[in-house]
Amino acid sequence: MRKPKKSLMFRRSMLAMIMGGLVTTAALVAPLSSNAEFSSSGARDPGVRGGAAGAGGPIAGLTANQEEFFDQGLDDFAEAEGIGDGLGPRFNLDGCGGCHAQPATGGTSPAVNPQVAVATAFGARNTVPSFVRANGPVREARFVKNPDGSPDGGVHALFVISGRVDDSGNASGCNINQEDFETQVNNRNIIFRIPTPIFGMGLMESIDDQTILANLAANAAVKIQFGIFGHANHVSGNGNNNGNDGTIARSGWKAQNKSGLLFAGEAYNVEMGITNELFNTEREENRNCQFAPVPNDVQNTDAINAANPHDAALAATNAIMNFANFQRFSAPPTPVASYTGANGFVSSTSIARGKQRFMDVGCHLCHTPTLTTSPFTTVAALRNKPANLYSDVALHGMGPGLADGVSQGEARGDEFRTAPLWGLGQRIFFLHDGRTKDLRTAIRAHKSDGNSQFRASEANAIVDKFDALRSDDEQDLLNFLRSL
Repeated sequence: MRKPKKSLMFRRSMLAMIMGGLVTTAALVAPLSSNAEFSSSGARDPGVRGGAAGAGGPIAGLTANQEEFFDQGLDDFAEAEGIGDGLGPRFNLDGCGGCHAQPATGGTSPAVNPQVAVATAFGARNTVPSFVRANGPVREARFVKNPDGSPDGGVHALFVISGRVDDSGNASGCNINQEDFETQVNNRNIIFRIPTPIFGMGLMESIDDQTILANLAANAAVKIQFGIFGHANHVSGNGNNNGNDGTIARSGWKAQNKSGLLFAGEAYNVEMGITNELFNTEREENRNCQFAPVPNDVQNTDAINAANPHDAALAATNAIMNFANFQRFSAPPTPVASYTGANGFVSSTSIARGKQRFMDVGCHLCHTPTLTTSPFTTVAALRNKPANLYSDVALHGMGPGLADGVSQGEARGDEFRTAPLWGLGQRIFFLHDGRTKDLRTAIRAHKSDGNSQFRASEANAIVDKFDALRSDDEQDLLNFLRSL
């Protein structure tokens, strides 16, 4: 049975209180850079924007019932899980809110990585891997190849529940061991991913396929001139279909997930080891390490007997449905007109100039400022709305420098979804593996010459134009990005 839910006051307070983080990818264990790198011209990343989070609340226009489902989803999303809830036997963290925490619940990696503490929490017998650091991003690890040389690419959970005794269960009789991550590091066979923010997920879900495809076809001549050849991820290897239905997937670092519900079910199982009605088989079936019925989280079919039908409906939703509701009804991050950064006050004039430089350089050819949602989506608050995500939600080749060697659906080993930039101003770690805290370093990492395995990055010409900017123009562009 799942734990009783917190009060509404508690749930709303979590918007301001939770600070945590999730996971990413990388072909090498890269060091984290300083957040104070200067360019040769003197332009500098303004740093993580302070002030209010500007994210984490419900989107405007929800009905009272929808707001209640959002609140319940927030509660469940922020909750830490234990042995009795089905945590493990292998896991990366004990709650979604710990991974998706900056600048509010639903965001990305926090400043202090909660994975360090959870490794030995409640007596668990884990060693913290070398690539997990207290001041680094929350990370998940994937192996590029299996021992026989065939492709792997799957998530290998960092921790085990062996020895853990928490308030919901006792795993002292479980004796499974962690995988040997250091050998994989030494063999250069490990890559990482950090958590992607889920703010505004409902808007992104509500963009129809024809809008995505039309945007990809727009400005074709200019894109070809710059070497940009993005494509949608239909998640199957057949260029015409996502599974059986032929539609476009759009969430995750490689646009590998079709919907927030699918993302929630997969993350619940992969990141916490908690089975559910989408992923109902344990990844580690050692019977001495099973302490909850399988699937661990299911719909409560007895809730129909509750006196209040609405309360019954809330009680009947399972965790992954709650997570999906929280994501779907979550408001997108709110940009600011001005702010104070590491370089001092950033004016609205500088931000406006930076937005123009963003367009002049050509960043918008992949980071599309706005896509409009469908007029036919079920939730009125999401219907025919501008989604200012600064992404075409398509895949682009990023060259050997960022390639992780992992294929997902139609995404090849060097391809990633254009990361949405809304909320970028308050992110701490950048790129799929969180290798840098510096925005300028992240931009320049988009440039990479081709080699025998991977083609040159599609962003090369754009980065060259960025590097050719005058110092003040480059600073304005960085200031603009940190305003989002």
